[in-house]
Amino acid sequence: MKIILIQDVKTLGKKGDTVNVNDGYARNFILPKKLGIEATAKNINDLKLQKANEEKKAKELYEAALSFAEEIKDKSVKVSIKTGEGGRTFGSISSKEIAAAYKSQLNMEIDKKKLQLPEPVRSLGVYKVPYKVHPKVTAELTVKVTEA
Repeated sequence: MKIILIQDVKTLGKKGDTVNVNDGYARNFILPKKLGIEATAKNINDLKLQKANEEKKAKELYEAALSFAEEIKDKSVKVSIKTGEGGRTFGSISSKEIAAAYKSQLNMEIDKKKLQLPEPVRSLGVYKVPYKVHPKVTAELTVKVTEA
């Protein structure tokens, strides 16, 4: 019996795969647990339409991520940090402060968890911080660290 998997099944395949299984296995395990549906012409056509729709949405998200990366590329924010004698800094600037600065200065919502800051910034200067907008798109955020 041909089955279209609705969920990942460890021994059979991934969601959306069409697999051939024994009739008893399908009737007694796959169908009652809603792991798959019978591969009729209607169900196969529905699967094709669903995959096309998912690809379209994924492409739209990718294009939106590219446009956001282009928009944010030329903008920068200033973040101040306390300094003492000889330019020594007190504390550091984390991804949380960078996200807050983008919100307050440029009115842009960015997720602090997507900022790929290897370690907190502890000195003055201009930094390029990678921002993972999409799994395939990484934008560069410019952060200017100045004296408070």
